Amino acid sequence: MNNNIRILPFAVSKKILLAGVCSGLLIAAPNAFSANWIMLQGTEKPGIAPPVKLWGFIQPTYQKDFSSSYKGKYVPPKLIGPNLDTQSSFNIMRARIGVRGAPFFLDDKVNYFILTEFGDNAMTDGGRYGSYRPTVTDASVTLNYIKGARIRLGLFKYPGAEEGLQGIGSLNYINYTDVTNQLLLERFPDAGDKNIPPQSVPDANMNAFSNPATGFRDVGVQVFDAFDVGKWEHTYAVMLGNGSGVRMSDGNASKDVYLYWSSAYLFDKKNKGPMSPSVKMFSWYQSGKRTNAYNTAQEQDRKRYGAGVTYLKKPYRVTAEYMWGKGMIYQGANNPQTLFNDYKANGGYIEGGWFIPNTKWELDLRYDRYQRNVDLPTQTRFSTWTAGVQYHFTPKTRVTLDYAMRHYSADAVAQNNQLQDVGGRLALQVTAIF
Repeated sequence: MNNNIRILPFAVSKKILLAGVCSGLLIAAPNAFSANWIMLQGTEKPGIAPPVKLWGFIQPTYQKDFSSSYKGKYVPPKLIGPNLDTQSSFNIMRARIGVRGAPFFLDDKVNYFILTEFGDNAMTDGGRYGSYRPTVTDASVTLNYIKGARIRLGLFKYPGAEEGLQGIGSLNYINYTDVTNQLLLERFPDAGDKNIPPQSVPDANMNAFSNPATGFRDVGVQVFDAFDVGKWEHTYAVMLGNGSGVRMSDGNASKDVYLYWSSAYLFDKKNKGPMSPSVKMFSWYQSGKRTNAYNTAQEQDRKRYGAGVTYLKKPYRVTAEYMWGKGMIYQGANNPQTLFNDYKANGGYIEGGWFIPNTKWELDLRYDRYQRNVDLPTQTRFSTWTAGVQYHFTPKTRVTLDYAMRHYSADAVAQNNQLQDVGGRLALQVTAIF
């Protein structure tokens, strides 16, 4: 998946440029909205949280891909997921229902969070060798007894990149950026999963992974908390996890380490909800090992890290983030056997939105750039502009229309022949939260 237009690799100058943009946003931001996802998802408000709070959302979705085939064959970027067997599809992308709360009336320092997924996506679709199966995406308990060191145990979103950590209801685009999708939305192959060459439609089925994607989640234990220092709120999280995503069992004896820090300047300390007026800077790191599904005697190191800033002052919103990775660099939904590698990748995105005053309309624009195998002579580049519009019927119900203009390229001739015909993608989605 690469660009028709050759763009210079992400060098030091690109990193300096992005850092400058982030710094400029911080200087210019008098009022902003940003959420402390670590606290919002891991804790309940003491004294007022109910024992049982039922909640969830549904996202009916339609997508149409306008890419052309190469010699009658298609690769995954030209097909609609999760099955990757068509260029247009209606789908229930997500349908989640859960419960959360503080179950003990006499002691509200114990919280719980449970969420299940019934939609058809990378977490519930078994790919070429599996089938659709609803799954538990979150099941955790938080103990709030130690001041400065809350403890969360179970299955939940690991502390990490903003796009993966934030709540689905707050996502302003239908599809993830290429850098988040490929670098962080991890897939796990089984020994029977084989690489699949380009296929013709309608007989294509390019999803060769039989196990679910992580959904930016892991099973483990996390120590975390937030501290107020004047108008600043500082948040940390340290997690030890299996490194196996939503799968309950561990794949090896090694454990993944997750580190997170954010500092947010609060303009209204009384409002710490999802729309808290603030400017947030954050950084994160994760490291672990993966056992080679095709040779269980081998283990492969996997590292990811990044930093970013969120800013929103109505009627404007801006987010920027940059990330790097080494090892287990994703090569495509049809190439599970190539996943066990020690390659490097990097990329980032910057996005913004404008809430049209005195209306329910919102206009969005995002640019994301990803380059994988940067240490090899056969690099692959992904560049995407996404233009979107949202109409908010109510604070919890909206319709989103996105159009992605994609430019992909590769140094390898055979791969570039397929990627140069990757075209635009239209996506329409309704989000209803309850």
